[in-house]
Amino acid sequence: MRVALMLAVGTAFTCITSTTAGAEVGAGSWHTHGHRIEDSANQPLRLAGINWFGLETSNFAPHGLWARGYKSMLDQIKAQGYNTIRLPYSNQLFDAGSTPNGIDFAQNADLAGLTGLQIMDKLVAYAGEIGLRILLDRHRPDANGQSELWYTAQYDEARWIKDWTMLATRYAGNHTVIGADLHNEPHGAACWGCGDLAHDWRLAAERAGNAILAANPDWLIVVEGVESYNGQNYWWGGNLAGAGAAPVRLNVANRLVYSIHDYPASVHAQPWFSAPDYPANLPALWDATWRYLHKTNAAPVLVGEFGTKLQTASDREWLTALASCLGTGVDGVHWTFWSWNPNSADTGGILKDDWQTVDAAKQAYLVPLMFKLGGNVTSTQPPLNASAVEDYDASFDHYFHHDAACGAGQARRRVEPERGASIP
Repeated sequence: MRVALMLAVGTAFTCITSTTAGAEVGAGSWHTHGHRIEDSANQPLRLAGINWFGLETSNFAPHGLWARGYKSMLDQIKAQGYNTIRLPYSNQLFDAGSTPNGIDFAQNADLAGLTGLQIMDKLVAYAGEIGLRILLDRHRPDANGQSELWYTAQYDEARWIKDWTMLATRYAGNHTVIGADLHNEPHGAACWGCGDLAHDWRLAAERAGNAILAANPDWLIVVEGVESYNGQNYWWGGNLAGAGAAPVRLNVANRLVYSIHDYPASVHAQPWFSAPDYPANLPALWDATWRYLHKTNAAPVLVGEFGTKLQTASDREWLTALASCLGTGVDGVHWTFWSWNPNSADTGGILKDDWQTVDAAKQAYLVPLMFKLGGNVTSTQPPLNASAVEDYDASFDHYFHHDAACGAGQARRRVEPERGASIP
């Protein structure tokens, strides 16, 4: 199959077995190389994607399937130039009794009677046919909402890791699925490098990441930041200031990707938005908080969520600054926009409320950041080894939008679009 995707900065490692000459960008499994992500032939690429939420909610299915077919949705995502979908899920999705709902089966006939996991399989299968990649995102433990830590009383660490290794095994050898975003927006009590096993997100990410890589060494391991580090607050999942001194250590080299979330003032009124030199203050903030990892070639960074309704001058200035900060081409920062869904309460989506029409104003900011892939995403490649480091900052649920800045600063939270979303 051909892969026509937009990918984030490509990075590969040097000991990969060479592949057929003339292989198209994106073929096989991906690995990291400095701040780049590379394909199985060591060709750099850029992850340029979109979030499509719903599997993590009580619908147990991607939202919008009440309005149209999932294949039509995926075709449109690809046609807009995105190469990857960040796909949120909850652990509750895999429980008996978590029955998918809110689906028009007249338009999604092949989803009738399936479990949530089987619907995920269908999305992965068709995405692979049309050349899209999937990044799985453990967005919530249960469908009711996000958690500050990676575990709760109902869904403990053992269950979190068990579900991840189940998915890693299920999709082993299927290069449509590129990796695991381990836990969405650690925040609150989550710390980075504090050494407390119950709260140290960096250590938990190592435990889960290494368990996943033992089951599937081809996957990228995406580690978000935390909310607070050394007294400095930032967006949930956005603060990676501690990752430089205390990196995530993985047993397979060249697999670590750090991730942050960043939002504008309309999501939450952070102090930097009211600074006299705003928006000129943003690049330094981002540099201090997470972009230093990209600049020093420590590891790839994925801006896993950023979004806005573009209704204020401040929001437009923020998005202009962030898009400029992300750069272009294979040495740009990787990204997945929040969100495809229009029913994200604080940000809206690329689609308008009819679930059909693209918001041209938003899309125009993203077009220069796109990256097109082409190649066979099903070929099997030898496993790589990767060690990684990252800091994680958590915010609200994936349905929520929050703003993050490209540097050091204090950001903390965002609104929950998902909870405010209208669901049939």
